[in-house]
Amino acid sequence: MTKSRRITKLAAYLRPHWREAALGILALLSVNGLGVYIPWLIRACVDLLSTNFSWNQILRYVVVIILLSSAMLLIRMASRIWLFGVGRQVEFDLKQRIFEHLLKLEPAYFATNTIGDLISRATSDVDNVRRLLGFAVLSLANTLFAYVLTLPVMLRISVDLTLAALAIYPLMFVLVNLFSNRLRQEQAKVQEQLSDISELIQEDISGIALIKIYAQEENERRAFAQQNQKLLSANLELAKSRNILFPLIGGLASLSSLVVIWLGTSRIAEGTLAVGDFLALLIYIERLVFPTALLGFTISAYQRGEVSVDRLEAILSVEAKIQDADAAIHLELAEVKGELTAKNLSYAYPGVENPALDKVNFTIAPGETVAIVGAIGSGKSTLANALPRLLEVAPGQLFLDGRDITQIALSDLRSAIAYVPQDSFLFSTTIKNNIRYSDPVSTPENVEYVAKLAQIHPEIINFPQQYETIVGERGITLSGGQRQRTALARAMLVNAPVLILDDALSSVDNQTATQILNNLSSGTVSRTVVFITHQLSAAAAADRIFVMDKGQIVQVGNHLELLQQAGLYRNLWSQHQVAELLS
Repeated sequence: MTKSRRITKLAAYLRPHWREAALGILALLSVNGLGVYIPWLIRACVDLLSTNFSWNQILRYVVVIILLSSAMLLIRMASRIWLFGVGRQVEFDLKQRIFEHLLKLEPAYFATNTIGDLISRATSDVDNVRRLLGFAVLSLANTLFAYVLTLPVMLRISVDLTLAALAIYPLMFVLVNLFSNRLRQEQAKVQEQLSDISELIQEDISGIALIKIYAQEENERRAFAQQNQKLLSANLELAKSRNILFPLIGGLASLSSLVVIWLGTSRIAEGTLAVGDFLALLIYIERLVFPTALLGFTISAYQRGEVSVDRLEAILSVEAKIQDADAAIHLELAEVKGELTAKNLSYAYPGVENPALDKVNFTIAPGETVAIVGAIGSGKSTLANALPRLLEVAPGQLFLDGRDITQIALSDLRSAIAYVPQDSFLFSTTIKNNIRYSDPVSTPENVEYVAKLAQIHPEIINFPQQYETIVGERGITLSGGQRQRTALARAMLVNAPVLILDDALSSVDNQTATQILNNLSSGTVSRTVVFITHQLSAAAAADRIFVMDKGQIVQVGNHLELLQQAGLYRNLWSQHQVAELLS
């Protein structure tokens, strides 16, 4: 991203909070105005007292200076509250924007972008932008006002002394320019290493059981030590550059005071410079030392912010591939019958030559239960993901009640289609809250009812806390079958007209799976059920069976019809029967 675009983005972050930023900057202007006026009062006091000493005059000047200094302190505090508050507001806005944007992106995005990296960007990088728009804006505004207001007064006192004191300052800007690119590159490396180590921690914590099973603690320790060392090296390189630059800037700024003392004392001895003018010049030079020295920290914050803006915009600039059509159709859920139709449905994953779905055609009647079987890689899960538009298919290929799904509003489509994937994700909360995730205010009676349909209720009531049992992260305290049936109960609570089970009962025995299917088809709510499974005993209970091979539906019929045909289903059933005998 170019520098001008970064500045435009930063301005866009600030725009909603321009009033607070303006108040903070005006307060800084007032602070610097007082900071110029107070030394001018000291100059006048010293010059006056050198000719006519009076305690009353000293007291009057002291009181005025104390009052002005106190006002200066209060206004400076207000400026910090306003400007640092703007940084915090921008931090809040960015985190909210990133989270809401991530919710809009399709699952394929998260398959190619690691969770650890996304977390790092949403925390560490947002924090860097917050510092840039809080501390850096305050520092830059303060430095600008300090120079703009102080220099004219210094030039009025003595042009040659002021120019001599400032002659060293161009060296500071040369130093800043020399270190600028280096700091940005080193900061980018730190952020990348931080993302890598966040990703490693996230993966290891998620897979801790696997690490224990295979006794890989030592390997993971070494892998973490290696990543940690890389992060340490990157941080040390950045710290070295900062610790060279900042003292150099501060040292050069302090040389200005020495120049004024050296030349000023000679002028006083010659009688060409008043003592009050000399003191005022020293105070003004000291006023410029701090903001100039702070310039190094400001540059560092800016470099961090630049890198982080690029990393954040890399997320925010991603367009969701699956979006509502311009004139999206809205559905009334009560009117959806649940008829599913595919017409020459084809889909190929990016970068893959062979299509996962190749001209698939079918019609599933409302309330019909259809099992989809086939070998691994035959396109079953791709079909399941295409129906609720978790994958983007071309228009005119998939229809719900005769309406093209690409023209239906996403929220309405996904309200009409309940989808249970094989990986049954559960939140780290109670079983009750997991089941009623789609309807948080559902009554305990409804929760218990769907749990019974999903054949999980008898096991839940045997838990010490029953429906209030905490399932742990990703449902780790439950078995695979219990997780799948809990996820199924969650989908059934929605009462969606269409229910898709993508091998969602793979960890459940055949008898239980068959009973669940019977419950689905004989319940009070008529549902269209698409049941993808490797359990042929359960599939045999379906109204119809689709047999898939190499992205195509090669056989259609009920269990008895398919057994009478020579083909893939009969072969699969024979293998299933052998496996049943051997088990």
